[in-house]
Amino acid sequence: MNIAIDIGNTRVKSAVFEGDKLVRLYVFDKKNIIKEIKEILEKNIISNGIISNVASVSDKMMEELKSIVNLQVVSASSKVPFINLYKTPTTLGVDRIALVVGAVNQFPNKNTLIIDAGSCITFDFVNSKSEYLGGAISPGIKMRFESLHQFTANLPLLHKEEVNSFIGRDTKESMNSGVINGVIQEIEGVINQYQKKYMDLTVVLTGGDTNFLSKQLKSSIFANQNFLLQGLNRILIFNIDK
Repeated sequence: MNIAIDIGNTRVKSAVFEGDKLVRLYVFDKKNIIKEIKEILEKNIISNGIISNVASVSDKMMEELKSIVNLQVVSASSKVPFINLYKTPTTLGVDRIALVVGAVNQFPNKNTLIIDAGSCITFDFVNSKSEYLGGAISPGIKMRFESLHQFTANLPLLHKEEVNSFIGRDTKESMNSGVINGVIQEIEGVINQYQKKYMDLTVVLTGGDTNFLSKQLKSSIFANQNFLLQGLNRILIFNIDK
C-alpha cells in the first residue's frame, strides 16, 4: 500500500491507497504530523509514500518523515504523465501538479478543467493531448471574508453561509451575497469561458469548499474532495513504474 500526504497551511490530509483505491483517509493538525504518520504506519502496511508540502515544514521535520517511510517529495522536477506548457514550470505549485495528474489519470484524452476551492481558488486546464496549458488563481471564500474585515473599519468577520437571495437586506446579508454569489458567478463564468472554446469540457471541483459550492453550481461537475490525494498517489505510481 501507498501513503499520500498533503500538508496545507494548518492541517494535513493523508490517505492510504491500495493501487488506485483510497482505503483510509486521515485529517489532522500539522503540528502533530510525526505522531499521526507514525500511528498510520503502525495500522497499515505501507511500502511507499509521497508528500506535497504546500506550507512550510522544517527540514528537521521532513528528514524525520523520510526516516520513517520511503517518501518521495513532489517538486517541479518530478516525473509526471503530462506535458507542462506553463511558461514558468518551476513556479507551478505542487498541489496544482498533483491535480493535473489526477485529471490525466481519471479523464484520459479529455479536455479537463480542475477547480480547487480552498484557501485560494485555482483553475487548471489540461487538454485532450495531456498538455497542461495553465489556468488562474483567485482568493478563496475565507480569504474574501477576512479581507473585507481587515481592510475596512466597520465590516464584521463573517463565515460562509448559503445565500437565499442575491439581494442583501442588511450588512451581513450583503457581505454574504457579495462573497458567495461572487464566487459562484466567478466559477460559472470561468467554466463558460472554457466551454465556449472546448465543447467537450470535463469539470472537476475539489478542495475544502467542494461540498458547500457543488450544490449551488448550475454547471455539470465532478465533485471530489480527495482529488489532490488521488493525484499524488498517481505521481507515486508513475515514478515507481518508471
